[in-house]
Order: sequence, then C-alpha cells, then structure tokens
Amino acid sequence: MQTFYIGENKINLNSPPFIIAEMSANHNQSLERALQIVDAAAQAGVQAVKLQTSTPDGLTLDIDSEDFVINDPKSLWNGQRLYELYQKAHTPWDWHEPIFKKCEELGLIAFSTPFEEKAVDFLESLNVPCYKIASFESTDLPLIKKVASTGKPVIMSTGMATVAEIDEAIRTFKYAGGTDVLLLKCTSTYPASPDDINLFTIPHMRELFGTEVGLSDHTLGVGVALASIALGATVIEKHFTLCRSDGGVDSVFSMEPEEMRILVEESSRVRKALGHIQYGPTENEKESLRFRRSLYLAEDMNNGDLFTSKNLRVIRPGYGLYPKYYEILLNKRINKSAKKGDPVTWDLIG
Repeated sequence: MQTFYIGENKINLNSPPFIIAEMSANHNQSLERALQIVDAAAQAGVQAVKLQTSTPDGLTLDIDSEDFVINDPKSLWNGQRLYELYQKAHTPWDWHEPIFKKCEELGLIAFSTPFEEKAVDFLESLNVPCYKIASFESTDLPLIKKVASTGKPVIMSTGMATVAEIDEAIRTFKYAGGTDVLLLKCTSTYPASPDDINLFTIPHMRELFGTEVGLSDHTLGVGVALASIALGATVIEKHFTLCRSDGGVDSVFSMEPEEMRILVEESSRVRKALGHIQYGPTENEKESLRFRRSLYLAEDMNNGDLFTSKNLRVIRPGYGLYPKYYEILLNKRINKSAKKGDPVTWDLIG
C-alpha cells in the first residue's frame, strides 16, 4: 500500500480522507477575511488550508494583446486581462505568515501552491511542510525541479495533463531529488460539470503511477467528492469561501462552511463504510440472525403425525431449521408430541 506523508499525517486508503480547504482568492483582498476563512475551515473539520503564492508579474505580462485577454463566453472571467485577474487573485506575501500562524494555532496544516521559483524560496522561509503543483503548472518543469530541490512532499494536480505529461512531471520531480508525490485527479473548468470528471481514472492512475491519488474538485456540492472516495481518493481539495454571495474571483464554485462540514463528516463515513471484503454476519449483525425465517410448527402435533403444508411453516424468527429443509420434511413423521409455535429441530424428525 502506498502512503503519503505531510509532516506526521499519514495519507493512505486506511486513513481518514484528507480534506484541504483551498482559500485561493476568496479572501477578497482582506487579511481579516482570510483569517476568518481559516477559522471557518477549522470549525468545518478540514485537515489543511492551502494558499496560492504568486505575483501577477510571475504569472504573465502586463500587456493588452489578444493572447493576454480571456475570450471565452463560458468562462467566469471572460473579457478580463490576465494581469488584472491575477492582481485580484493573488494573496499578498506578507499575509502568509499571519495566516500560517493562525492555522498552526487551530491545529491545521498550512501550505501553498507556488507559481514562480522565488515563491518557493519565500515559502521555504516559512518552513511549509509540503507543496502543491497546480494543473496549469504541471508542464512547468523548471518550477517542478525547484520544488523538488526542497525535499518536501508534493501534491500535483493533473487537470488537462496527458499520461505522458504526468509521467514526465513525476520523473522530473524524482530526478531532481523529490521523493514523495501524490496526484490529484482534476478537471480544469470552473465550475466543472460532473460529466467531465471521469472518476474511474482515479484507480487507474493509482495503479499506473504507483502513487496515492486524490481529487481536486471544482464541481458544485459534495456528491462527486464523496464518490471519489469510494473509488480510492485519499485527498479531497475544494475551494472554500465564507459566503458565495460575497463575490470574488473563485466564489461561484467554492464551498461554504456548512457544505464543507458536511463533506468532512460524510467523507469520513464513506471511508469507514468501504471497510474490507466481508461475507457472512458481522459482529454487530449476529443478533439479527434470529430474525431470519426458519421452520416452525403452525399446529399442535402428536407423535407419528405427518408434516404438511398446514402444520409446517416458514416464518420468523430463526431458531428452527433452515427453510431449505421445508420440502424434505413434508410427509415425514414427527417422532414426539410438540406444540404450535415450537421450532422444528432435528430431534423432532422420525
């Protein structure tokens, strides 16, 4: 069994699902709101809060040409310049330390997605326990090498990535000194349609790459995330906000606190329910065996009487012989007197 570690946290198929609240840009450029999000995440029961560490200049160029403007009527950000969008979305770097400190106080793991190499150096100064590689950066091999050089474990999203690209990213990471990697099945649309999620990829990805696999989920609600756990996802990442109606770059497809609480609670329930391969009664089912059907006398009978369809019944409870003996006993003789309501046992058979 593969196991992925974040600090002392063990992530595998035998551990509770590891739930990550992605703050992203939902702080709406307010540190106070960012700290409130951390509070709400802790109250919801998640294990970790993730930030994004970027600058607009580290992501794109401040120009107006067509390539640098989103032109997609289906996009939440249609018509926006990339540079301006990333200005709205970025988390000021001087906020990281108070946010991480708040997470530590509340028992949460705090880490981030770096989008440029200098962000890795900055996050190292904060001693993050792990890193996230975003789907759009999964082909940025220089960035992956830089992250690998830290020796920290890496969670890597795979939205849009081909098998060859995922393999190249993992090989690059390991060649550069990285050891522990966990993959997240991801669909890079916002919000994502369940039709595009293809959760059956999760067990295939686990087998193909020999890693723990989770889900970075941009669908609405908790259904897709819970289904992924049944297919072997050990990590669930969801964007998280205090209130969608407050607006923000990512608010439309983010979870609110009560939804996150439900996800945490139900994901743990799903993992427990998966259990192991089991046939026959569980320990807690044994008391229920008495409510199975069995053979009982429906009339008083004397020694030598024949069993018939009138005096021999298949009913509850289950203290008599199994119903499979019903036809065998018909027209057999009882070898002693018995009363209506007595269970039929072998010592009554002549």
